[in-house]
Parts: sequence; structure tokens; C-alpha cells
Amino acid sequence: MQSRVAIIGIIVEDNTYIEELNNLLHKYSHIIVGRMGVPYRDRNIGVISIIVDAPSDEINTLSGKLGMIKGINSKTIYAKVADKHE
Repeated sequence: MQSRVAIIGIIVEDNTYIEELNNLLHKYSHIIVGRMGVPYRDRNIGVISIIVDAPSDEINTLSGKLGMIKGINSKTIYAKVADKHE
């Protein structure tokens, strides 16, 4: 299956569920290329960017699970990069 590169942008509006978020990201660590988190204290939110490289199905599964966590908003953007193995 073709591997895709994507960025998952995550806004954490409720820190109550941050452990659930981190556990999920740990479960998918094998597809995570990089992660950057920035606390935006003035607005009392956290902003996290995750770069992933995996088949679309696996990225969509992770995105769907992120969307089910209360207090977490996420969006996924796919790059138009060809699979390096083609």
C-alpha cells in the first residue's frame, strides 16, 4: 500500500484528556516522523503538530481516534509527495 506524508494539527482545549492523547500517540509512534508541541498559555490551550508517514488508512484511523477524544480538535493535511519506494 502506498505510504503518504501528512501533518496532523491538534488543538488541546482540555488538559484532562492529555494522558489519553499521549497514550494514543505512543501507540502510533511507529508512523510518527516528528512532533512539536507548544503551550499557548494566554489562551489556555496546547497546539501540537505531528508529521506522519504511513498508508492513508492508518493515518485516517489515527485521525479518527484523535477526533473521539473529548477536548481535542484535529485536522489532517496530506502532502502531494510520491512514495519513495515507487
